[in-house]
Amino acid sequence: MKELLDSISSFVWGPALLIPLLLLTGLYLTIVLRGLQFNKLCHALWLALVQREERGCDGDISHYQALSVALSATVGVGNIAGVATAIFLGGPGALMWMWVTGLVGMATKYAEAFLGVRFRRVDAVGEQSGGPQFYLSEGIPGPLGSFLAIFFAIAAAIAAFGIGNMVQSNTVATSIQAEFGIAVWVTGLVLTAGAAIVILGGIKWIGLFTAFFVPLMIVAYILGATWVIAANIDALPGALATVFTQAFTGTAATGGFAGAGLAAAIRYGVARGIFSNESGLGTGGIAAAAAQTSNPVRQALVSMTQTFIDTLVVVSFTGLAIIVTGVWTSGETGAVLTRMAFEAGLPGRWGGILVTLSVAAFAFSTLLGWAYYGERNMDRLFGRAAVTPYRLAFVAAVFVGAVQDLEVVWTFADIMNGLMALPNLVGLLVLSGLITRETRQFFSSPNWREVGAPDEPLGSGQKD
Repeated sequence: MKELLDSISSFVWGPALLIPLLLLTGLYLTIVLRGLQFNKLCHALWLALVQREERGCDGDISHYQALSVALSATVGVGNIAGVATAIFLGGPGALMWMWVTGLVGMATKYAEAFLGVRFRRVDAVGEQSGGPQFYLSEGIPGPLGSFLAIFFAIAAAIAAFGIGNMVQSNTVATSIQAEFGIAVWVTGLVLTAGAAIVILGGIKWIGLFTAFFVPLMIVAYILGATWVIAANIDALPGALATVFTQAFTGTAATGGFAGAGLAAAIRYGVARGIFSNESGLGTGGIAAAAAQTSNPVRQALVSMTQTFIDTLVVVSFTGLAIIVTGVWTSGETGAVLTRMAFEAGLPGRWGGILVTLSVAAFAFSTLLGWAYYGERNMDRLFGRAAVTPYRLAFVAAVFVGAVQDLEVVWTFADIMNGLMALPNLVGLLVLSGLITRETRQFFSSPNWREVGAPDEPLGSGQKD
């Protein structure tokens, strides 16, 4: 079974299918949206972090809370262990390809969020619900759209238990056991109790918690990484030169590093970048649909900043900390490699403690975001009655993941993520004309910088 799953995963995420499709889709959307992620980034950050909320709009949580939910799901173990794995397999040049993935992924994330709000609807208890499970069937007429929507919903509801649940709790439990000697079942109980308190309260509790918790965990981690980089500041120019040079030449074997060609740098940089920011998986549209907003363009701009923060900020600090300390040649990989970098730059045991606590915080926040993604898709498949049983099963799986060996689950989770991306990318390409047209309509308004502009809101759920 493991060999079969490995083969399927290698095909789905290999150089012949998803990786080029994700990159090319992001590049295409970048072109048709006229580089929106570059020329509107400052305004998007201002909307996300400074602008006051819109009042009296449809939605369950504020646009900042919706951004926090999306960040909670993406700023996870991949930002610590995934970056290290990419550098271990592809060399320092893989970091630049992670940046490239993030830059084009911002356009993809914008498109997902736009469609998530554009085609959202109210569920049986009055909550907003949106994402590929709706915009695929509503935006693409006929049986094709319905098939893609149901296919996505099934894959997402299942994938949430893997990459968004058991993989996260297992990583936390094993990391804490290694650092502090605490039994995995104890950590599992604590994680399960914490997840139950937040998840069973629904999107409003998740939004409130992540809006407070996510910024704190990101800032604490970045401060630690900044210390590490500052302690090795003389190595920073050489590290940056290495990243850009080896992104196009590959990396020779050195120390415990076995060497990597150009193809490996591109493959693992792109793959781990996608795992980190989830651009193309469709999850950004699910979180955006819950936001209080009068205009899908406005919320899409806010959601776009999630990829920027995740990949261009958090991933960069992890990667540069690993490279400037020189530990990337040690032959280690994953969270162990990141931990070595922080231990080399921080005094005493603080490096290992900070990385372990960051793993725990990042993974716990990922649980919360993916719980919401999974339940929205269960609601699409079976109605509101399926949401509470799904939440209970999701919480129970947190403990199972903490105490079980999950080697096969990791691979299965990779496959399900790929099966989420395929129908979503088809939908983004088919609906790119709608996205482009209504985006240009929004920015053609002379008062587009104002809250709620233009005066006439764009469609929200109507077929084009």
